[in-house]
Parts: sequence; C-alpha cells; structure tokens
Amino acid sequence: MVQELLTALAITGVASLLYLAAAARVVRQYERGVVLRFGRLRGQVRGPGFAMIVPVVDSMHKVNMQIVTMPVPAQDGITRDNVTVRVDAVIYFKVVDPVDAIIRVEDYRFAVSQMAQTSLRSILGKSDLDELLSNREKLNQGLELMMDSPAVEWGVTIDRVEIKDVSLPETMKRSMARQAEADRERRARIINADAELQASKKLAEAAAVMSDQPAALQLRLLQTVVAVAAEKNSTLVLPFPVELLRFLERATPPQPGPQPAAPEVALPRPLMAGEPPPGSSAPDGNSPALPDGKPESALTSKAA
Repeated sequence: MVQELLTALAITGVASLLYLAAAARVVRQYERGVVLRFGRLRGQVRGPGFAMIVPVVDSMHKVNMQIVTMPVPAQDGITRDNVTVRVDAVIYFKVVDPVDAIIRVEDYRFAVSQMAQTSLRSILGKSDLDELLSNREKLNQGLELMMDSPAVEWGVTIDRVEIKDVSLPETMKRSMARQAEADRERRARIINADAELQASKKLAEAAAVMSDQPAALQLRLLQTVVAVAAEKNSTLVLPFPVELLRFLERATPPQPGPQPAAPEVALPRPLMAGEPPPGSSAPDGNSPALPDGKPESALTSKAA
C-alpha cells in the first residue's frame, strides 16, 4: 500500500514537472508576449519575465520591440527627367503595438520590406536627377511619410528611411564629369579675368602716381633689381631708361666758377670766280681744265 502511494506520488510529481515545463514561458526585456487561446486573443499582453500558459490550449507569440534595421534591395527606376538610376536604401522601424503586429498582418517584416520597395520606386519617378543627388534629406522625409501611414495600422512605426547609394549609367557619369569640368573652367576664367581687371586698375593708378613723382619710378626700379638679385642668378639684366638720365641731369647741380670758352672754328672763305683753290697752282697761271672742258674754279664757286 505504501509502495503504491509512493508510486502515485512519483507519477504526480513527474506529471507536474512536465506540465510546468510545457506551460512555463520566459519573456525577455525587449519582447512582449501575445497569448491566443483556441485562436482567440486572451488577456493582456504578457510583459517581460516568467509567464504561465495552458499547454495545448494556449499559444504565445513573442514580438520583438527593438528597432529593426532592414536593407531595401536596390531598385531600378526612371527619374522625372528620364534618367535610368539604381537606388538602394535602408529603413529603421519598430513595433509599438504587438497585438496589431500579430493580428492585423501576417508577417509585418515582409510587409514593411515590400512597402519600402514600392515607395522607393514611386519617389524615384517623382524626382529629378539633380534633386536625387543633392537633396536626399527631402526624399528621405517623403519616403518616411509614404511608409508611415499604412504601417501604423500594422502596429509598426517608421523611425527613419535613408537612401544609401545612387548608381548612374557610365554615359551619364561621363556627361556629368564633362559638365563639372566645363563649369569649373568657366569659373576659373571668370576669376582670372576679374583678377586681370583689378590688376589693370591698380597698374593705372600706379602709373598715374609715378608720372607725378619720378622718384617713385626709380624706387620701383631698385625694388625690381633687389627682387631679381635675390634669385642668385649669374647674369643680371638691368634696364636703363632714358627717364633716368633726364632725372639725373635735372638732379645734378651746376659747377661753380668760369666755364671754358668753346674753341673757335675757322670757316672756309668762298672762292671767287677765276680764283684757284688754296694749295693748287697752274704753270701757265690758268685754272686747270677738267675732262669736260669746264674750268675747276667754276665748279668750286658753285659748290661754295
């Protein structure tokens, strides 16, 4: 009799342990438990900690309440200005109502993924290429608004959406590179022309000052010589303008004392008609005749 009682107690203890093992549930801090009894929602959502359910009768679904990071597969689309692009993104979301996430949608993760892909294609068709490349913050906000409205019914809230990469065709990349190069060259030419204009104005002002003050030109010349000599060249070419000579001539004071008189130069006396030139004589007293028969004195008088 005692043995049968002990056996019954042992069987009861084993059954209790098996029941406890089948009914016991542990809900983690970042999870919530939704209990369904015969397919119907029962009671409140189970919080973190130890929880008991009825085996076979009840079933518990644990829902993760953490923020989920889900990559969106790359989508091919055509922008509003007819450019083919390939864009991928990442979405951050979390469950705020575990009951709606279990009851209202079959698989909330798959639903959010598909909604993100369709929203990304839709936003591509409404945007220009320049806006897609330079104004991503506005597109991210538009994606978040498009996805947040239907996700609320599933007990999910969209934390943020980020466009990661925009892939362009090679031809478009080359065209954009040429455009950027041409724009930079245009700006460089404008800056260079503006610098030339400012330099010419300053040079005109400097020329006006130097024309009023000749000494400024000499100082500038000396500065140029110093700058050239600083390069340690073996040959130094020094320009010597005429203005420097004039400046030195004006700056030189006159010498005191009597000035030496200029030597007198005797001018030749004009020959008279029939008079022989000095140092020449004819044995017969007449002027020598030239080959053409004219006397030399006539030619000399004409020359005189």
